[in-house]
Formats: sequence, structure tokens, C-alpha cells
Amino acid sequence: MAVWLADMWYSREQRLTEKSGAMKRLAENIKVLYIASDCMEPYVEIITVKESKRCQSLCSSDASEAEEPEYQLEVDDDLPVLTDQSHLLDDYHLEKLAAHMPARTYGYQWQLVYSTAIHGSSLKTLYRNMAEVDSPVLLVVKDMHKKVFGAFSSDPFRVSKYCYGTGETFLFSFNPDFQVYKWSGVNSYFVSGNWDSLHLGGGGSGFALWLDADLYHGSSFSSPTFHNAPLSTNEDFIVQDLEVWTVQN
Repeated sequence: MAVWLADMWYSREQRLTEKSGAMKRLAENIKVLYIASDCMEPYVEIITVKESKRCQSLCSSDASEAEEPEYQLEVDDDLPVLTDQSHLLDDYHLEKLAAHMPARTYGYQWQLVYSTAIHGSSLKTLYRNMAEVDSPVLLVVKDMHKKVFGAFSSDPFRVSKYCYGTGETFLFSFNPDFQVYKWSGVNSYFVSGNWDSLHLGGGGSGFALWLDADLYHGSSFSSPTFHNAPLSTNEDFIVQDLEVWTVQN
């Protein structure tokens, strides 16, 4: 089997847009891997810097296993960059969350699209601010007990009759230790919402995360979707601050 890593190091300018064919930047820590062998059709795989360096280490007879921690350190130091000031996220939060973000978000800045401190407490405003967003979003909540928790959603929040999202969606809490709850595969009740409330996870006695129209009252229960523990100290909580961030393309 032949593997080329390259120098197929696509800089961001080397991805074609679907409509115009114009060059567009890819995330700097994404590589394109071309794989070919006598027993299968050649194919291209998009991987992260850490994965590509691990592959190089395995493919090279001169590579040393002792080099692997250096690659890990290099990637871990590359935290998401926020274009606006956050009242809820610091470097510790970003470091923990970045390790679970999908590769398609790497190398991009995160932009604040909604904040109760700036836009007031209104689910309608949250939906309105995301009307033109077509990238993943990060929801961060701080309750009156100072607990920080939330969700990464593969899709921006919107009013929908049906559930939406993909298995990239996950829940998290810093309560106080960091916990992440990935998709269990039991059901696909990732995200749903109407004008009265926003909910993530379901299929049990309550939603994994539920917020009311005023983004003031919320609740969190264990759900089959994520097999999560309640995210807040109590199943019912009061929101102190809330922010939503999105990848800036």
C-alpha cells in the first residue's frame, strides 16, 4: 500500500468551492492523505495534524515512539481562538472542549453570535441571530450556582418540527470536574426547538438540556441520547449567563 502525506498538505487556499471553483482556505491543521494499493481503488482521506504525524511515525522506519508526546503537545497548545470576549469561557474550558471538537472546526476562529449579557434573555433573539449561520455552534450556560455546562451542536439552533443534528453533537459540564457526554447511538434526538423552548437529548423522563423562552429557567435530566448525568447541580436551574459561539468561516 502506498501512502502520500505530503506535501498534499493543503493550505487553506487549496480547497475548491462548489460554485465558482475559486480557491478557499482549509484549516491549517488539516492534511489530505492519498492512499492507493493493488487491491482497492485509490482514495483520499482528510485527517488532522496529530493523526498525520502519527501515521508518519508508523510509516517511517526511523521514527521513534518517544516523539509521539511532542506531537500531542503541539496540537494541545493550539486552542480555539475567540473573536470576542467571553464571560464564561477561559483557557481551561477551551482546552478541554477542543479535544472533543470535530476536525472540521480546527483552525477556525469562534465568533460570539448570542449572549444574554449583550442581547438580553430571549430565545427568539437567539434564533434570529442564528438565521444566517450554517456552521456548528457551542452553547455555554452558567447557572446561579456558578456551574458551567452546555452543548456542542453540529447544527445551528432553529425552530423545527423535527429533531435535527448529527452524532458530532455532545454535552459537557464543569461541575466542577470536566465531563463530556457523546452520542450513545440509542436514538437521534439531538436538538429540537420551538418558540417556547430549546431542547437537546430526549427519550427518557426529561430532556438532557431544556431552556425556556426567556432563557431564564432550565432543566437537565439523564437522557438515552447521551447517557448523561444531569448537567447542573440540580435538575431544575436558573440561568445566570448564556453564550452561543459559532465557527467563523
